[in-house]
Amino acid sequence: MWITPEEVLMANALWVSERANPYFILQRRKGHGRGGGITGLLVGTLDVVLDSSARVAPYRILHQTGESQIFWNIACGSSRKEITEHWEWLETNLLQTLSIFDNDDDITTFVKGKIQGIIAEENKSGKPQEDEDPGKFREAELKMRKLFGMPEEEKLVNYYPCSYWKGRVPRQGWIYLSINHICFYSFLLGKEVSLVVQWTDVTQLDKNATLVFPESIRVSTRDTEHFFSMFLNINETFKLMEQLANIAMRQLLDNESFAADRSLPKPCKTLKNVSALKRDLDARAKNERYRALFRLTQDERLDGHTDCTLWTPFAKMHVVGQMFVSNNYICFASREEDLCQLIIPLREVTIVEKADSSSVLPSPLSISTKNKMTFLFANLKDRDFLVQRISDFLQRTPDSITHFHICHCFQENPSPSTPPSLPPSPPVLGLGEMPQNQHYSPSLPTAKKGLLQIYQQDVPEELGPKVTREKMKEESWNIHFFEFGRGVCMYRTSKTRELVLNGIPESLRGELWLLFSGAQNEMATHPGYYGSLVEQAMGKCTLATEEIERDLHRSMPEHHAFQNEIGIAALRRVLTAYAYRNPSIGYCQAMNIVTSVLLLYCTEEEAFWLLVALCERMLPDYYNTRVVGALVDQGVFEELTRECLPLLYEHMQDLGVISTISLSWFLTLFLSVMPFDSAVLLVDCFFYEGIKVIFQVALAVLHANMDQLLSCSDEGEAMTILGRYLDNVVNKQTVSPPIPHLHALLTSGNNPPPEIDVFELIKASYEKFGSLRADVIEQMRFKQRLKVIQSLEDTAKRSVVRAIMTESAFTIEELEELYVLFKAKHIMSCYWGASSSAAERHDPSLPYLEQYRIDCGQLVQLFSALAPWSCGLHTNTLSSRLFRLLDQNKDSLINFKEFVTGLSGMYHGDMTEKLKLLYKLHLPPGMFTVIETLLTRPWKEYNSVKEKPKDYKYYLRMWAKEKEPKKESIKDLPRMNQEQFIEMCKTLYNMFSEDPMEQELYHGIATVASLLLHIGEVGKKFTNNGSKKTEAQLPSAGDALQPEREDSSGEGGSGQSLVSKALAEAQLETPPPTTAGSDEEAKDDTSVSSYSVVSAGSLQCEDIADDTVLIGCMSGDAVDRRRGSAPDADWSITFEQVLASFLTETSLVDYFEKKHDIQSKMTACKSLRAVERQTSTTITGLHS
Repeated sequence: MWITPEEVLMANALWVSERANPYFILQRRKGHGRGGGITGLLVGTLDVVLDSSARVAPYRILHQTGESQIFWNIACGSSRKEITEHWEWLETNLLQTLSIFDNDDDITTFVKGKIQGIIAEENKSGKPQEDEDPGKFREAELKMRKLFGMPEEEKLVNYYPCSYWKGRVPRQGWIYLSINHICFYSFLLGKEVSLVVQWTDVTQLDKNATLVFPESIRVSTRDTEHFFSMFLNINETFKLMEQLANIAMRQLLDNESFAADRSLPKPCKTLKNVSALKRDLDARAKNERYRALFRLTQDERLDGHTDCTLWTPFAKMHVVGQMFVSNNYICFASREEDLCQLIIPLREVTIVEKADSSSVLPSPLSISTKNKMTFLFANLKDRDFLVQRISDFLQRTPDSITHFHICHCFQENPSPSTPPSLPPSPPVLGLGEMPQNQHYSPSLPTAKKGLLQIYQQDVPEELGPKVTREKMKEESWNIHFFEFGRGVCMYRTSKTRELVLNGIPESLRGELWLLFSGAQNEMATHPGYYGSLVEQAMGKCTLATEEIERDLHRSMPEHHAFQNEIGIAALRRVLTAYAYRNPSIGYCQAMNIVTSVLLLYCTEEEAFWLLVALCERMLPDYYNTRVVGALVDQGVFEELTRECLPLLYEHMQDLGVISTISLSWFLTLFLSVMPFDSAVLLVDCFFYEGIKVIFQVALAVLHANMDQLLSCSDEGEAMTILGRYLDNVVNKQTVSPPIPHLHALLTSGNNPPPEIDVFELIKASYEKFGSLRADVIEQMRFKQRLKVIQSLEDTAKRSVVRAIMTESAFTIEELEELYVLFKAKHIMSCYWGASSSAAERHDPSLPYLEQYRIDCGQLVQLFSALAPWSCGLHTNTLSSRLFRLLDQNKDSLINFKEFVTGLSGMYHGDMTEKLKLLYKLHLPPGMFTVIETLLTRPWKEYNSVKEKPKDYKYYLRMWAKEKEPKKESIKDLPRMNQEQFIEMCKTLYNMFSEDPMEQELYHGIATVASLLLHIGEVGKKFTNNGSKKTEAQLPSAGDALQPEREDSSGEGGSGQSLVSKALAEAQLETPPPTTAGSDEEAKDDTSVSSYSVVSAGSLQCEDIADDTVLIGCMSGDAVDRRRGSAPDADWSITFEQVLASFLTETSLVDYFEKKHDIQSKMTACKSLRAVERQTSTTITGLHS
């Protein structure tokens, strides 16, 4: 690039001149390219260590005049091509002109003016100035791909200068953080350090400061730990690493691959060295914090936030805080926690008005809503822009009639839109629309009120004081509604929290749960969605519905509301509708308990949306197949116990109690371990405060029983103490009739402990552990998520290995290493593209053995690296045949068990097993190539399978069939025809080409091939009309395929000719037909022939062409056109004949009986993974 001329005093310091003329010099920096000696090493080291902005481009052009000692730098370039273009331009356009000048000063002035003019023209012509910084980023991305062999699909997010501790020595270099990898490169004094770690391999990520590693980041994997330090901004780097590790864990958990957000707004100003992906991730992090703070849906995106003040009429003061604006909401949060929080849905807004500014109230903005509430914001920095953004969002908001005081008016848009987070399958019905054959209708009792209201019983007289207290609670809330507003736009303050902690009255519980959880917003924006979902879901038989039916009568059976069909039917509809909405979760045990409690206080539709809020936002990943979220929070609870109750933690760890108790506490929010009237108060607090309340109460329970737990000697005793304590947590203010608690009946004992007031327990939890913060819990969740998911992956690996170890001769250690390599191929396919989508390859709901699968292209890579049968350029053909043989269900994917089955036969089978595998590879389906499969596969058979969706019972029957022992004898193998035999001979010749004993092996296979051809010819005579067909076919075959050598005579002439032709195609010299008494001649001939000399290009072309077009082709005409004649259709041999023939040659027996070591192959395969990154995309494309 041309640069503004800069004066250079020392032209040759650290630079080497490569080209020169009387006016210009082209120089290369020492240390760039080859050579340079010690100075080059120092300069190269300096350039690596320096920050990108301080680094010098490796090429430059200087201007000089004959007598002057001053040089002017006029151009620089990052590549030789770029700088050469500038040099050629100077020689073409300036040299002749400069020769006219007499004065050196005039020459310099002219050159400087010309260069500055070029720069000005470039800026005018539309080369944006801001491209300078992104240009540096693109340069870094290209460098990363070159250094670490990454394909273009691997996107760099950001890069930072830092030190990597290799032993006790820090290596200064650059850390590159991409979507799928963490990479480091350093070049110091000639020593190169390169490191690549996949994010999916990271088990722990810590930021710590020790004496040895000051302010460092530790990246742990299963095998080792890596330390990085000396960051310019360690917090920013660590936060980005956390995000990328989270994305990788999400990919392992539910196969969500990373997708860049294309709808991000363009930055208002250029951000130095920040990629679009980095902006994307920063925006995601802000969105997540925003949604968590205000309990908003997953599709809500923060547009921006600004400092402001909010007038609070209840306190008669302006509260300082921040306003947040997103596509559907305006929110406010006070700077002081819990002072005031506000959520205004745009669908509720009626007027947005800019009031007149004053010294008392600068830049005010008034927002009015449908329920006659007005909110006054002030001290807004850019009020006009803010109003414009709000007006833009209001235009897109359905069901809003908005009038602006400044004459901006928006008409109502009556068509509601479904957010992208909802599944597209269930259509949203308008109000009043209901499908036929209703399973759900607004006339149902549970569609109008909660089950408690339906089955309301008369309150006994002795509960009179409690009823009075309940009325007082209701009155307190009514006063609160009058003062702070009611509904979604209510001011939420510390007073709101006090009322929640004192217990929500039963008549308001459903309404306030909906409000605090955010479920009310989703329900309001999706009218009719639940009813439509029920109609589509009911009547379908799936694994989820079977589990739901099994658990329906176990859901609070002691409560009278679930002792009849009305309650059971409502529970069935809600659970079935949710399983249909979210098949990735479906149904999980504990969901029935939570949902039954929701139905007591809410209508069916309200309970459904509360369940959505619980499963998808408030308790993330709790109710999936592996209850990952609950396991994560169990780890967080253990960590909190270690920090808050260290003595008890050590003792409980010895007993192993924490992991046992906490899972049931978290999954059911204490509903299954505490009396219902007490546990429901914790649910009140949970909907308002979130998960931190559950942690607080759990810690308070342990603290209250600390002395007894410390004296326990075993796990059972500790469980009994905690069980009895929780059974006796009572709600003395409840007005409901007592509900027997089954768990309490089982653990009460002779002397039950004293009752504990649940309000006292909640109060104690806030007093002792109320300092817990939601952001701290999220940080701890991240650490635990890495541990839990990697632990689950290890469990999956062990389960898979245990399942197949009895069917394979590999050791456990070898199977585990093979599993790691196999899984790595699967994961690579997920983020670098493949012939099938990632969702088709990975289904976490399947058994562990079926979860990871690879396609043909990836098997080719693994086969080439691991298989003992090396066939040179024929390896790809052989591995493709192996894939077709293993892919029994024809879905173009194979699982780990199938992969190991194929590999195990090659390594640990005896000669018979190895020959059987080789034999089957040259029979259908192995011989059917991809093209022929498309042309000749019986599609009707497979289409019939696809047309009729199978239920889970079908798959259970299939699994049962797979488990039945299958014994295949050698007599069951079909006969091999002549064309297949020729292909097998070609494969064997390729296999032997790299063996030390290749001459003996070539001689052996020539002898065996000749023998088998004679056997096949003899066998023809025993088939129907065999002799007649032989006479008719032999002359034509012999005439067409006679090679340029001595005429073959006898019955085997045609077969010998075909083998000769096949071997000629492989460019191997044809062995002569062996007869009795000519062994010496054959040996001499073999020794003279150079069987190992093969033209690689020719072999590859011939092999691939033959395998792709001819093998298995049923049309004789096509073969005639290709080869000139068809192989003998009546010729065939059996596997027993092949085996018997091979046993006659000692060299072949030794070859197939030889044992191979897979360990060395696996070690080499691991070291090749970096190289494979570069070629994976190309190979996958070739074989897809």
